[in-house]
Amino acid sequence: MPDTHAARTQQNRNLEFRSEICYNSAMNALTLVHSIISSTVKKGDTCIDATAGRGYDTAFLCGLVGESGRVVAFDIQQDAIDSTNKLLAERGLKAEVVHRSHEFMAEYAESESVSAIVFNLGYLPGGDHTIFTHADSSIRAITAGLELLRHGGIMCVSIYHGGATGYEERDALLEWLKELDTEKYQVLVVRFHNWKKDPPIPVIIMKF
Repeated sequence: MPDTHAARTQQNRNLEFRSEICYNSAMNALTLVHSIISSTVKKGDTCIDATAGRGYDTAFLCGLVGESGRVVAFDIQQDAIDSTNKLLAERGLKAEVVHRSHEFMAEYAESESVSAIVFNLGYLPGGDHTIFTHADSSIRAITAGLELLRHGGIMCVSIYHGGATGYEERDALLEWLKELDTEKYQVLVVRFHNWKKDPPIPVIIMKF
């Protein structure tokens, strides 16, 4: 059985350390998520970018795990797959970029083998805004991802809402997250409370 007390203590230290970095810089959803993930992932780890998008998170994860690690990225849009592959090639990085829904990520990694999983929910930046994530498939993908996370691993879900995507996915996800087993997971929801125009909501899920 994992030492849940030790895992909780280490994760709290990681968050405290990274919060100091974020506090002294221009913090947004991206810098917050990257800072927290950096405190968890090490060379040789396996990570998943559940929404490849333009490839920036995929490239970031590749940099953390190094040549001895493994990164798998998913997206259903060919535009995103092409953008991600192009960015990786430009930076001399390698990842498994899969043109498939993140719902099927369990087919690409063993249970409790993944150190970090990143989601950016909403639509593809600069892409077709009529194509966006939905609560039902997102919840299925998050559920699959939680099974893949190792003990001490972390999942970061940035919820981009409003505009074309509306608020249904945001509301459904936040309600669903309340029901996660507190003996297995700790859920942190971050609000940029004084920002205007529906700022993204980063959600950090830590697995004990």
